[in-house]
Amino acid sequence: MRKSKLLKGQIYTMLFHAQDIAAQINNWEFIELWVDAIVFPPRILMLVSNKQGNSCIYDPAANYKPIFSSSTYNEAHSWLLEDEYERVDGRLLAEEIV
Repeated sequence: MRKSKLLKGQIYTMLFHAQDIAAQINNWEFIELWVDAIVFPPRILMLVSNKQGNSCIYDPAANYKPIFSSSTYNEAHSWLLEDEYERVDGRLLAEEIV
């Protein structure tokens, strides 16, 4: 499948409007977007990893409801791969926004 690119501003806008993750605004390290392109419209999930290494997956279509949480990035990454999600090219780092 062809991987999509998403502008950093779009990712930041998604983070800014996410009520459930507003508490992480000063603690996140990076964000990745993952897509299930098999369904239409494609389902997009957002993986947020914090400075302590914990990761949580949010569903933007469900008011940013957390759907999976783990103590490591690798666990969250594996969960997404099991459900055949593909990572959108790139990763938004907190330090790039400041």
